[in-house]
Amino acid sequence: MPSLFASYLRVYEPLTAFDRERQVFWRRYVREGRAVAPLEGPVRQRTAVIEALGAGWTRLPDLPEEAYVLETDDTLLVCPWNLRVRVAEAALSARDGVPSVLADAFVPPILAGQAKAVIDDWRSGARVLEHGVPRVHEQIATWGVPLRWFVFIDAEERELTLRPGGRALRYRTEISKARRRASRGLSVLRKSVGDAPITQAVEEGARWLEEFHPRSVVELDYGGLVDLLDDETLEADDSPRLVATGLAGLSRGNSEAATKAYETLVARWRDVQLRERRN
Repeated sequence: MPSLFASYLRVYEPLTAFDRERQVFWRRYVREGRAVAPLEGPVRQRTAVIEALGAGWTRLPDLPEEAYVLETDDTLLVCPWNLRVRVAEAALSARDGVPSVLADAFVPPILAGQAKAVIDDWRSGARVLEHGVPRVHEQIATWGVPLRWFVFIDAEERELTLRPGGRALRYRTEISKARRRASRGLSVLRKSVGDAPITQAVEEGARWLEEFHPRSVVELDYGGLVDLLDDETLEADDSPRLVATGLAGLSRGNSEAATKAYETLVARWRDVQLRERRN
């Protein structure tokens, strides 16, 4: 299956963030070599969702628990996939905006009911944000990187690999740093542009980050987008620096510098988004 042209914002939590049963499970999971590499994960996730929805269309299967894992010298960090929730969301999304006759043909009511029950159970059992959004460890954006994500990371945290078969561009940072950047960025945006959509988006991201363990790691991964960009473009990409420049301009009242940085970013990622229409 070809790459999914999507980017990912993930949070890896230390084992201490999980209950004792989950800690034992994830230790065994890693010890048995079952952890999935980020380069392989998106395709495996998509395959699992498609196969689950195609298996008779009458039930939601019990999917295996999978995760991305980071191992440091003294810490094991885990980013769970929550596949069953993803399948349930996909089942309900397939019915959205579709006439009931067609919706029932694709996702029968019995399957939709099970999917809704899974989502309801997840929402009631998970820690939630102020507005009732359940904690998930991975956010996904197709055909681009949301500009607000760049607020949380720094250009110097980039990890770039250009070897054939393993091309990747990602940023990793301590969640404490991501939270401080989110707070500073939010303060600048509130003072300069008020309650604009970008302010609301950064605020939502800041609340999401607050849900996780203070020793977590945040990762912004370009994922399959690297297949749309050549090596030279990846090496030259300075999107986090442009966002920082724009925020700095706003904080100083230099709207010209902020506008220039913003327009450069929008033009850069518009070229990627236009490929979706051509596909």
